[in-house]
Amino acid sequence: MLVKTYCAAVNGLDVTTVTIEVSLINGVMYHFTGLGDEAVREGRDRIAAALQFNGYKFPHADITVNMAPADLRKEGSSFDLPLAIAILAANGNIESDKLGQYMMVGELSLDGHLQPIRGALPIAIRARAEHFKGLIVPTQNVREAAVVNNLEVYGMNSMMDVIKFLTDMEAFEPTVIDTRKEFYEQQYSFDLDFADVRGQENVKRALEVAAAGGHNIIMIGPPGSGKSMMAKRLPSILPPLSLSESLETTQIHSVAGKLSKNTSLISQRPFRAPHHTISEVALVGGGAIPQPGEISLAHHGVLFCDELPEFSKSTLEVLRQPLEDRKISISRARYTVEFPCSFMFVASMNPCPCGYYGDATHTCVCTPGQIQRYMNKISGPLLDRIDIQIEITPVPFKDISKATQGEPSSTIRERVIRARRMQEERYKDIRGVYCNAQMSEKMIHRFAEPDTQGIEMLRLAMEKLSLSARAYSRILKVARTIADLAGSEHVQMEHLAEAISYRNLDRGDWAERGV
Repeated sequence: MLVKTYCAAVNGLDVTTVTIEVSLINGVMYHFTGLGDEAVREGRDRIAAALQFNGYKFPHADITVNMAPADLRKEGSSFDLPLAIAILAANGNIESDKLGQYMMVGELSLDGHLQPIRGALPIAIRARAEHFKGLIVPTQNVREAAVVNNLEVYGMNSMMDVIKFLTDMEAFEPTVIDTRKEFYEQQYSFDLDFADVRGQENVKRALEVAAAGGHNIIMIGPPGSGKSMMAKRLPSILPPLSLSESLETTQIHSVAGKLSKNTSLISQRPFRAPHHTISEVALVGGGAIPQPGEISLAHHGVLFCDELPEFSKSTLEVLRQPLEDRKISISRARYTVEFPCSFMFVASMNPCPCGYYGDATHTCVCTPGQIQRYMNKISGPLLDRIDIQIEITPVPFKDISKATQGEPSSTIRERVIRARRMQEERYKDIRGVYCNAQMSEKMIHRFAEPDTQGIEMLRLAMEKLSLSARAYSRILKVARTIADLAGSEHVQMEHLAEAISYRNLDRGDWAERGV
C-alpha cells in the first residue's frame, strides 16, 4: 500500500514542502531514498521504539520510503512524526482522509512523545502558502507557529494524540493567539533604563543621535567608565519593531533554535553581545548545516562588540561586507543560503593597552607607538563604516552620588521616533532606504548639503583636526540626523559642529595629544 504525508525542510530561511511516500510490499527490507542526513536515517529506530511502546508493531514488510523532492538535502529530526504516521497508514493501522490536508513536523522520543523542532514559524508560513488546512507541531512550538493566521495550528504532546486527531477518536481545538495584542503589550517593557545612568550626558546624546539615524557607533574610554552599561540600554530608546520586522526577526531566531518556550513573536529589538573569542563562523553564520550567526540574530537590533581591539583581526574584517550590504551569503558547493543582517553596530574599546590614556585619575604607562599599534588593530575600512566616535570619561563622585535620576528612556525614545518619522517621509520613494545611515553619496548631496558657511566650517575642521577624507560624508550623515532631532529641514552650523565632534578616531594626532 502507498501512503503520502506532508512536512517541510528548512534550508536557511527557505522552506520547501516535502512529500513523504511510504510503500509496503511483501519482504523484510527497509529502503530509504531522498538525501536524508544521519538524523533523518536514525529516525527509523526512534519510530520503531515509539510504535512498540504505544502498542503498535513495526511492519514486517519490504518498506520503501521516499522524501520528495529527492534531490534536496533533508536535515534534522523533524521528519519523525510524518514518517511514523505514513508507516502506520501504509500498514493499515490507521485510516484517515485528513493525511493530505495537514502538514506535520515533530521529533519522536522513544515513548512517542513529541520533542520541539527548529523553524516552526517559517514552516507555518509555508503551510499557509501551500494552502494546507492546518499544521501539526509539538506543543512547545505551538505559540510560535500560531502567529500565522488563516491556518489551523494544533499543538500535540505525543504521537498518540496525532493518531486520535487524524482518526477522529478525539476532538482537538486549534491554538488561537491574539498576536497583535500580545505584541503591542510587550513592546515597551524594558528591564534596563537610561534613568539609571548618572552623568555622561554627552555620551547619552551621542547614543540618541545614533538611534535616531541608525548610525554605527564606537565608544572609547577607560575601564569602568560605563561603556557596556549604556550600550545595554540602547534598545530601550530605539523605535519599536513593526509587525513585519518582528516576523522577520522571529523567523531567524526560530531557524537558529533560539526562541524560548511559549514565545510567539519577538516584540523587542534584539541585543547581541558576542565575546571577543568568537569565531568567524559563529559571528557571520555558516557551518556544515548553515545556521545564522550573531549578525543575523541581531537583525533589526543591536550588535555590541565590547573591547573591539581584542577581537581577532580576521573576525572583524568579515564584518565589512555585511555592514555595507545588510545581508550575508553563505555559499556551499550545492547551494547558497542568504540571511538578512540589518543591524546597528555598537562597539567599545579602551583608548590604549593599559586603558588609562587621557584618564585624570590614573597615569597611562603606554608609549605613543604602543597606543598607535593598539588603535591600528581596527582597520581603516571597518572604521569607515562607523559614523559616530565618542570619548567617555569616568563619572566623578559628585555625579555618582546624586540622588536624582537621569532622563528616562521613554522621553529619549519619543524624540528618536519623531526623527525617524521625518526620515521615513523623506525616503518614502527610495527603495531600501529607511534612515540617514543608509544614504548614498548622491543622497547626501541632495538631503544633507550644507550652505557656504557650513562648507567653510567643514574645511577648517578637517585641516585643523587632521580629519581624514572618509570623515566628510560621515559628518554630513550625522549632521542630517542631528537636524532631524531638532526638527530642522536644513543642516545648520550647530548641527555640523556637533557632528564634527563625533570624529575623534579620525584625528591624525590621536596617539600624541592630550585628551
